[in-house]
Amino acid sequence: MRAHEAGALHGDIGNRGPAWLRTPVDVNALVPQLWPRHVARGAGGALEVAGLDVRDLAAEFGTAVYVLDEDDLRSRCREFRDAFPDADVYYAGKAFLCRAVVRMIAEEGLFLDVCTGGELATALSAGMPAERIGFHGNNKSVAELTRAVDAGVGRIIVDSFAEIDRLTALARERGVRPKVLVRVTVGVEAHTHEFIATAHEDQKFGFSLAGGAAAAAAFKILDEGVLELRGLHSHIGSQIFDASGFEVSARRVLGLQAQIRDARGVELPELDLGGGFGIAYTTQDDPAAPSDLAKRLRKIVDAECFAEKLRVPHLSIEPGRAIVGPAVFTLYEVGTVKSVPLGTGGDGHRAYVSVDGGMSDNIRTALYDASYSATVANRASAAEPLLARVVGKHCESGDIVVKDEFLPADVQPGDLVAVPGTGAYCRSMASNYNHVPRPPVVAVRGGRARLIVRRETEADLLALDVG
Repeated sequence: MRAHEAGALHGDIGNRGPAWLRTPVDVNALVPQLWPRHVARGAGGALEVAGLDVRDLAAEFGTAVYVLDEDDLRSRCREFRDAFPDADVYYAGKAFLCRAVVRMIAEEGLFLDVCTGGELATALSAGMPAERIGFHGNNKSVAELTRAVDAGVGRIIVDSFAEIDRLTALARERGVRPKVLVRVTVGVEAHTHEFIATAHEDQKFGFSLAGGAAAAAAFKILDEGVLELRGLHSHIGSQIFDASGFEVSARRVLGLQAQIRDARGVELPELDLGGGFGIAYTTQDDPAAPSDLAKRLRKIVDAECFAEKLRVPHLSIEPGRAIVGPAVFTLYEVGTVKSVPLGTGGDGHRAYVSVDGGMSDNIRTALYDASYSATVANRASAAEPLLARVVGKHCESGDIVVKDEFLPADVQPGDLVAVPGTGAYCRSMASNYNHVPRPPVVAVRGGRARLIVRRETEADLLALDVG
């Protein structure tokens, strides 16, 4: 990749796209693993989700809009629950959280992890049983811990000695014994983006295993006897496809379990192995089925417990984006199409397809150099495939939604473009950059659509401006 003054996203000068991207035989075809399970092209060529035409969704709710296939999300909840019948499966609140989704995952038997007071408030307001909530975070405030203790949150994952002291003081004051897990930084290099790899030593989360802090934290909790230490927690990152990292992680964290047993005579009954399982954003991604992941993780844990002469602890897993990520696509309207010359070296032109959203509703492309796919959604086309870049409306050259994708050469203003795989970390990381109101979230099920998060308005933006 050649350097480019506008940043890495612009560095691949030329109009060929990445080496793995192939010109499609049919530019209208959908790659099944990229899309919610109830999305297909209808008889007229437009996309339909659970029987509803996206043109009707755009007319009713406007664009940009996040569209959630509710039965897809629920089926993924059940698949993980069924694959791990003896484990607690935690939905990742940070991926996407609203009260309707809280109710969905609760009805499907999942647990919920949160990492701020706002996420906890959303969970409790939707009726999530507090004992089925795990509270993460590297800098929980006294107010957040107080709310968690008073609500009876099921597990608090402690992340620092200062937090242990705060929580211990609160527990003494209230005469309660909160259940806690110690988050262990196991020193495993997950094969993912450095910003979402969370188990290497040089980062903000957890207690270092190699440096002895994790053992010291466990001993402190056990010796003080105020908090109830239930077990250890390990999380190596997100968007992970390779199970080998979990093997190393389990070996190290269960080694600490054995160390605690030998030093204090206590065999901790629980182990949270994290998760962060990957999803398919492009044809390059090949996520494993929940049943396959369960077999691999169970085999790893059983083997390591046997080696350490430990009883197999009660497991928890955190699939992360794997539940909600694939269940959502974002629907945009095209406003402008440009053919832009690429310098003077004879490298041709690039087609820029501008839509009515961008980095304010999906920051991941700019933040992580994430890859996405896209399709023209309101019609089928007989035109030849055109390598295009789908970009947003914001005042940034890095405002890119899909860096490289083949769209029909007759893509034009007024067309709808759908981008799959946007259920995780898109709405939850959305902003009001350039004072753009954030899009709504619409859930579709059984041929009916309902608004679960309304569109922000300019009045909402101005309501916060007290100047």
